[in-house]
Amino acid sequence: MSAKIKPLGARVLVRRLEAEEKSAGGIIIPDAAKEKPQEAEVLELGTGGKDEEGNPIVFHVKKGDRVLISKYGGTEVKLNGDPVLILKQDEILAIFN
Repeated sequence: MSAKIKPLGARVLVRRLEAEEKSAGGIIIPDAAKEKPQEAEVLELGTGGKDEEGNPIVFHVKKGDRVLISKYGGTEVKLNGDPVLILKQDEILAIFN
């Protein structure tokens, strides 16, 4: 999916990756009981800018990275009918290797 949304500043556009359908014990989890997935894929980086001291903002992620995000962070929007999140780079907790 090509992003038609360009985040501003130190924000990142991500898409949550689907959660597991089964538990570790093999039990199928219904949609109502699933938690929001915290794993996401970076679709687009913001425009950057400068921090409070005038230094350029450095992005620690790049397009295509799989990241761990905070559970309830960001702002959900629709892009081509699919839900995506715009969140601050600070709301990204880790990068999967």
